[in-house]
Amino acid sequence: MSLGAARSTTRPTLTSTAPASGAVVGEFPVHDADDVAAAVGRARDAAAAWAGLGFDDRRRRLAAYRGALARRAHELADLVHRETGKPHADAVLEVTLAVDHLAWAGRHARRVLGRRRVAPGLLAANHAAWLEYQPLGVVGVIGPWNYPVFTPMGSIAYALAAGNAVVLKPSEHTPAVGVWLADAWRTAVPDAADALQVVTGAGETGAALCRAGVGKLAFTGSAATGRRVMAACAETLTPVLMELGGKDAMIVDDDADVAAAASAAVWGAMSNAGQTCIGIERVYATSAVYDRFVAEVTERVRGLRPGTGDGAAYGPMTMAAQADVVRRHLDDALAAGGRVVAGGTVEGRLVAPTVLLDVPETSAAVREETFGPTLTITRVRDAEEALARTNANPHGLAGAVFSRSRARAMDLARRMRSGMTSVNSVLTFAAVPALPFGGVGDSGFGRIHGADGLREFTRAKAITRQRFPLPVDLMSFTRPAGAADALARVMTLVHGRHR
Repeated sequence: MSLGAARSTTRPTLTSTAPASGAVVGEFPVHDADDVAAAVGRARDAAAAWAGLGFDDRRRRLAAYRGALARRAHELADLVHRETGKPHADAVLEVTLAVDHLAWAGRHARRVLGRRRVAPGLLAANHAAWLEYQPLGVVGVIGPWNYPVFTPMGSIAYALAAGNAVVLKPSEHTPAVGVWLADAWRTAVPDAADALQVVTGAGETGAALCRAGVGKLAFTGSAATGRRVMAACAETLTPVLMELGGKDAMIVDDDADVAAAASAAVWGAMSNAGQTCIGIERVYATSAVYDRFVAEVTERVRGLRPGTGDGAAYGPMTMAAQADVVRRHLDDALAAGGRVVAGGTVEGRLVAPTVLLDVPETSAAVREETFGPTLTITRVRDAEEALARTNANPHGLAGAVFSRSRARAMDLARRMRSGMTSVNSVLTFAAVPALPFGGVGDSGFGRIHGADGLREFTRAKAITRQRFPLPVDLMSFTRPAGAADALARVMTLVHGRHR
């Protein structure tokens, strides 16, 4: 993927190229601050009508959109394949996951966000009370390049279902996918075409979106870039949702199904060339299973080949700079005493599936997000040591636990410092639309997906209505002198006993 420096007669452009071949995928305008402001303005005008449709009419339009994506899944997957380099089959999987989330958001928005009665409590017993969740207006979404459909759709679908309009700024490395998504929306939902806008460009375009007065900004990317996005949003007190990187760990306990754990670790580490924020980058295997686990992983990795042909397990690195990060982490691991038992080579954008042993915890290959097809495996005394090492990392996005003991596995999963954990599998939580998706620590904050994802793009609204007046109005200067003392006695009778 390269950023072209060409300039048209009206504005600069960026050129999207296929990482595998260098072929041009498309050329797109670099939208400046004025362009972004105009897009947000159109979205703001559309937002009122979109919110006014109500839950049922929005659900029907979201259904039309997801139907269009489902029918054209292979077309979209082919574009994802060309622009990111990932295998076509993996791109199809990404599209289908996004469609499923669209369906869930549309169907459940009313139940999660609709107005409902709540108990008024003792002091307001003469009042009725309601809670509802209102849309923010316009939500800005800055999407990533590694999953250019699934990840931004986690914000787009839920923000739209909640009644917001959306302005999407896709990664400068995958602008064609972002433009395709917006064009498909306009075709499928022509009467609300401006409810989903797209702007293209690099960092300056994203910064302009941060400053354009959107109701919320949802960002997916690195922690370093996330800090800059937050700083830009702070200028206008724009709230943010941060879905940042991970350094996700797998714990393999004494009683684990070693073959299953190895298979899952290899998929979690190597699929999409390791360019997965919730992918497995480090494994802590107990002494009881370490040797068998290493042997299983090494054997499975030997059958994988990066490339672009039909037999390739995964494609090239989407960004050339990411191959440099992988190379730096490998060099650092080896300099610190680590050993390569599989792979270890980086040729251009093709990184061999790499397994590293004996890498110190202080190494960049263990501490920092590699975002490549590498896996460190570390021997630990027991699962408790594995958990301690897992939780010592500043990231906290996702993880996995392998154990045949349901109680033990669930206990470890709960205590893992991460937003999401799979037991005896990897990445499964991302495929469950009802579950929230997000991290802690350097992996960010806020949630997409599920009920939490719907509420993320709303503001809570509280309403009370007096049903009948009380003989004594406690919230009045006309209340009797002893009213407060009488209230205190009542509260003592109701709440003062130890239970």
